[in-house]
Amino acid sequence: MRRITILITSVMILSIAMNLNAQKKYSNKKIKSLKNTAINLVEEDKKKTQIMVDKVFSFSELGFQEFETSNYLTSILESNDFIIEKGASNVPTAWFATWSNGDGGPTIALGSDIDGIPKASQYPGVAYHKPIIEGAPGHGEGHNSGLPVVITATLSVQKIMKDNNIEGTLVLWPGVAEEQIGTKAWYVRDGYFDNIDMCIFTHVSSNLGVSWGLATGTGLISVEYTFDGETAHSAGAPWRGRSALDAAELMNIAWNYKREHLHPLKRSHSIFTDSGDQPNVVPSKASIWFYFRDIKYEGIMDMYDTANKMAEGAALMTNTSFTSRILGTAWPRHFNKVIAEEMYENIKDIGLPDWSENDQKLATAVQKEVNSSNTSGLATKINKIGSPLPIFISGGSDDIGDISWKVPTVTLRFPSNIPGLQGHHWSNSIAMATPIAHKGANAGAKVLAMTILDFLLKPDKLTQAKDYFENVQKEETEYRPMISENDPPATFLNKDIMEQYKSRLKEFYFDESKYETYLQQLGIDYPVINNDG
Repeated sequence: MRRITILITSVMILSIAMNLNAQKKYSNKKIKSLKNTAINLVEEDKKKTQIMVDKVFSFSELGFQEFETSNYLTSILESNDFIIEKGASNVPTAWFATWSNGDGGPTIALGSDIDGIPKASQYPGVAYHKPIIEGAPGHGEGHNSGLPVVITATLSVQKIMKDNNIEGTLVLWPGVAEEQIGTKAWYVRDGYFDNIDMCIFTHVSSNLGVSWGLATGTGLISVEYTFDGETAHSAGAPWRGRSALDAAELMNIAWNYKREHLHPLKRSHSIFTDSGDQPNVVPSKASIWFYFRDIKYEGIMDMYDTANKMAEGAALMTNTSFTSRILGTAWPRHFNKVIAEEMYENIKDIGLPDWSENDQKLATAVQKEVNSSNTSGLATKINKIGSPLPIFISGGSDDIGDISWKVPTVTLRFPSNIPGLQGHHWSNSIAMATPIAHKGANAGAKVLAMTILDFLLKPDKLTQAKDYFENVQKEETEYRPMISENDPPATFLNKDIMEQYKSRLKEFYFDESKYETYLQQLGIDYPVINNDG
């Protein structure tokens, strides 16, 4: 059976190679010339990039509620002849934008996340905690910069493809609700990557970088357990009640005891999403939401199975019942060696931005403000290409992992944030509508545009990328979805929070028709270091 599978795979790769090799051949000199053109086009559009970065920052939208962000970005793509499919995977803020030149060439998917972080509202360029709106969400991850990088790079490549009759298809898409790891597995399930040749993802970082092989961090499954009991007067007739909250608390206690025996590479955390209404009413409903993380699919599912048993036990102990629902999933990420190596050559060509004295002044002040162990400011030297480590390292997750097991994929990390911050925090918002983010996005867009051209113009490289994907990456690992055909995306998440803050946030939306930058609109004399108030 294995011999047959290898034979079929080899035939498929050969067929792809024959198709790709039928494309027009470009000399190295011509490719270099076109890549230089892309660099110049991105540079010419840096003002547009800055406006997009600032605009999305000002929307401050949480996962599944990125309506302003999606409408704004799709309007730009529509005006540039992209065909937009809205509501992808039954997610109102999800979309896929497609543009083709000719009938041949590869189909390249290009994506980035767009959602923000709760309670991360922050004035940009201010080196201490100063919320624009107290308690409101903000871009404390830096996702406001990702699709601006993608759009600027793509539009530069689009022009080059038109001018030089280069065939191919570009597909842009947003990572909706990445913080809830809520959509990418659904995109894969619903066939949005079935006809994609490769995918380049982008993510904000504090340096320019790319890696290949199994990435550091974990995959996960996100599950909410809801217990059902019986209400009663807490003082008048407590014996007639069956507390759902007791069940949720008992499950939480059980899992915390289990946590003592988890392998160090595993991670798990939870919050109560419903704990009752008021103390004098026995809660008839209660819910607890868990993330179960591991470096391997099997470990994730083992934790999930254990948690299900604990939920059953908690329900038995309290004479309640329970249901559960999957809210998100993310596979451990595996990035393509061929694409990464090609991209890294472009990273070396572009290098890091020239940070100003004020940029470094802001960075070091923020690092000191949050007591970071790194107080050296912004990076001035690019990272080496990332390669598989001799040992696994645990940590965060990203549902780009699911896509990385569907098509050859890499993530371009671009330098728009400050090193040494804790992440998911107001401090991570500070740089994200400042010259730091603007310069970093510009550098990232140049690298991305060059890499897109590499795989449009070098069919042999795409063949090699597919070979690595089929015969190295997938040799011993089979992708198995964690969601079923019947699991809906959790589009209800964050709705209440955004309804609470959206009308107030609108007052602070960036108006590019009146102001050059968001800093100017907010009246910030960049950078603001001392808190004299």
